[in-house]
Amino acid sequence: MAVLGEISRNVRLLLGQIRQIDAARSSLKSVRCFSQAASQPEPSADDNEAVNPTFVNRNPRNLEQMALAVKDRGWKTTWPHREFYHRLVFTRTQHHATAEVFSGNSPIPVVSCSTKEWAVKRELASTNCVAACQAVGEVLAHRCRQAGITRMVYRAIPWQYRSDAIQCFRTAMKEGGVILSEPRRKYIGT
Repeated sequence: MAVLGEISRNVRLLLGQIRQIDAARSSLKSVRCFSQAASQPEPSADDNEAVNPTFVNRNPRNLEQMALAVKDRGWKTTWPHREFYHRLVFTRTQHHATAEVFSGNSPIPVVSCSTKEWAVKRELASTNCVAACQAVGEVLAHRCRQAGITRMVYRAIPWQYRSDAIQCFRTAMKEGGVILSEPRRKYIGT
């Protein structure tokens, strides 16, 4: 009887070792074979996944891009109107052409371009011709797209609007991917 007990004990140990080897082989197969999908853990709703009901958006341009930000209206008799997110100002002097983009009530331009800059000036034969205004428009459109500004208000002085230089400037801005009008502000009911 002792011999039989010893044999059955050895057989049980051997079967246990075989099961361990089979389990290790099956885990290696699942690691090596990428076609088998891994089991996904069940999602649990705990405190780390709960959304804060008082979320504060810290992106200052987000509401502006959705046309929900407040535009300063100013007085109706004020010219140019102050109802804009970004305003484009184009000026020509006897010697140079300059374009600047202002944001809201800020007196400091966000993006600007001028024929006074050496990078623009060296490519031009003259810094006050129609080609110079077109070059300023192309460069400013590129800089605005890099800054993420794709829409802005441009209101030229009425008696200068029909000049070839301003028309070339506007065309260059539009072809550069900048829309020269802003969306109407959306009012959301409370």
